[in-house]
Amino acid sequence: MDAAQLGAAVRARRRELELTQIETADLADVSPRVLSDLENGRETVRLDILHAVANALGLSVGLSVQRP
Repeated sequence: MDAAQLGAAVRARRRELELTQIETADLADVSPRVLSDLENGRETVRLDILHAVANALGLSVGLSVQRP
């Protein structure tokens, strides 16, 4: 999953829960700008921030390590 796909998934879940970006950012204890950047795939987000946003939205984060 690339940054754009991840952001789209986060945005879709947020909208499914009928939350605004500000409400979600408050729940995740991140800034609305960080959440916006994540949803729009503009920036690679730190794992702790991704985990906080996922928890706020009732999502889980999985990690896969693969050899090239």
